[in-house]
Amino acid sequence: MKIMDCTLRDGGNVVGAGFPADLTTLMLKGLTENGVKIIEMGNCAGLGMYDKGVKAPCTDDEYLELAKPFVDKAEVGMFLQAGVASPELVAKAAKAGLKFLRVGINAGDGAKAVDAVKMVKAAGMKAFFAMMKAYVLSPEELAKEAQLLEASGVDVIIIMDSAGMMLPKQAAAYTKAVSSAVKIPVGFHGHANLGCAVANAVAAAENGAQVIDCGLMGMARSAGNIATETAVAALDRDGVETGVDMYGLFRFIDLELAPAMKPYGYRAPAMPLDVVLGYSGCHSHYIPAFKEVAEAKGVDLYKLIIETSKLDMKKPSRELMEKVAASLN
Repeated sequence: MKIMDCTLRDGGNVVGAGFPADLTTLMLKGLTENGVKIIEMGNCAGLGMYDKGVKAPCTDDEYLELAKPFVDKAEVGMFLQAGVASPELVAKAAKAGLKFLRVGINAGDGAKAVDAVKMVKAAGMKAFFAMMKAYVLSPEELAKEAQLLEASGVDVIIIMDSAGMMLPKQAAAYTKAVSSAVKIPVGFHGHANLGCAVANAVAAAENGAQVIDCGLMGMARSAGNIATETAVAALDRDGVETGVDMYGLFRFIDLELAPAMKPYGYRAPAMPLDVVLGYSGCHSHYIPAFKEVAEAKGVDLYKLIIETSKLDMKKPSRELMEKVAASLN
């Protein structure tokens, strides 16, 4: 399973139309250092939209410059609305070293995006495709459109639950239908409006999805995206390998990203400690004792909780915590 992080595009909605340069670099560094291999960045509305009045803190050229140190560490790309695509715009992205552009258009309008897909392919980049508002079609209709897009040269198709309206059974049905209809990888992009984002990601993964589209700390417009760190943990619990350093991602959020987002008034619905409790089955009642032992023994709190809970989720004793801490050292 590949994790595609779009915090630096969709997540920018929590601060305006995109992130400033310092936060952009911070997240590019944190993501690449912790094994996230596909990253979408730039103006929230996509490449070319700054000049059409969507004023992010950086221009497209400035975002492309910020991406350059990271384009050899991950597949870095940008979003491209099909209606604004031009050979010149696409060529600029390719020249900057981007590995993909994600062409986006509403489900049912795929035929109108074929020219944009061909521009991306002609420039030597991968063409990802966002089937926005996927739920306006039936799973069978969406699968048929996916075949058209595959034939046009699309490399990866992402099913977008743009309003966060899907339940897990719907995420499963749409993913199964599309992944059965095409040979290219299929992904799922969810929103948390009904609280089903992570459950939908797991359902999609169990029904053929090879890419899960996420945002750090759940950052995105409206109720937010599938949280990257929670998706990594939930998928791991379900036996799905993502290649992402879960503990490293937790540390990055706790020590760097969460403090950087405080001035913007943003806090994740579930912070890394909350995710660890869910991942491990540890009741929050035991947090004070775990913190005391972790500090006294100089071990990672999250590893201590997880490893101790493997032995006793019901009523872990301080003696057990200390024994596990010694083994971690």
